[in-house]
Amino acid sequence: MSFSFEKHQKRRLISSYFSVVLSIALVLFLLGLLGMLILNAKKVSDHFKEQVVVTIYLKDSAKEIESKQLEKSLVMAYYVKSTEYVSKEQAAESMKAENGEDFMDFVGYNPLQNSIDVHLKADYVTSEHLEKISAEALNKKFVEQVKYDNDLVNLMNDNVKRISFWVLIISAIFTLIAVLLINSSIRLAVYSKRFTIKTMQMVGATKRFIRRPFVWKSVRLGIIGAAIALIGMAIVLYYLNKTFVELELLSNPILIALLFAFVFALGIIITWMSTHFATQRFLNLKTDDLYY
Repeated sequence: MSFSFEKHQKRRLISSYFSVVLSIALVLFLLGLLGMLILNAKKVSDHFKEQVVVTIYLKDSAKEIESKQLEKSLVMAYYVKSTEYVSKEQAAESMKAENGEDFMDFVGYNPLQNSIDVHLKADYVTSEHLEKISAEALNKKFVEQVKYDNDLVNLMNDNVKRISFWVLIISAIFTLIAVLLINSSIRLAVYSKRFTIKTMQMVGATKRFIRRPFVWKSVRLGIIGAAIALIGMAIVLYYLNKTFVELELLSNPILIALLFAFVFALGIIITWMSTHFATQRFLNLKTDDLYY
């Protein structure tokens, strides 16, 4: 009978430890993913900004040397990321591929113009810079017009500011939730040992002596939970980097290492503090209050 009871208690203890580790791992994993989002938020927004195309259309009378000089000056400009010269023949082929039919069969000639597609660096994708760049290009006599989606640029910049604000708010809320959830799991684990704590206190053990094994046990559980969370984060980061190669998510290993270290340290700090205050609470309770 005694053996059966001990076996039952051991199973309950293992189940309790497992739930604590799982809670810590899940919460830290989600917190780590949010951290990765924050670290890469600018990189993601920059990537989308740099997809905005400024198209400079050239007049039919433009000489080849003039278009090449313009393209060369754009390549050397500090605000330009890349340029691509698109001949009217290439534009016609692209349109044919998109529509599935050759429009020149109906028109009888190629009405399209030679152009230069310009991709700007993310910091310069604003209405003010685009207007300035457009004005500089239009000063060239061989430039017909400059086209870009100004409404899209304004919408993108507004959304980036709005999303950045809410990501910070959600991060703060989620960090608080993480602390509360881990603290709750630790308190439940300590609660199951409240009579052991009180018994040790009654036989003369000091509070520090009683707290020590509980704190170290919780810290070990925190380390295991944090390690599981870090493995999950590494797997997600690996697959995201393979899927979205252009974002270069692994381009700054120092920041990633700091994030991983932060998540690992957070798992240890929260479990240590939660256990310390939970054991302190039961140490200060009277024996009769342990039953409630």
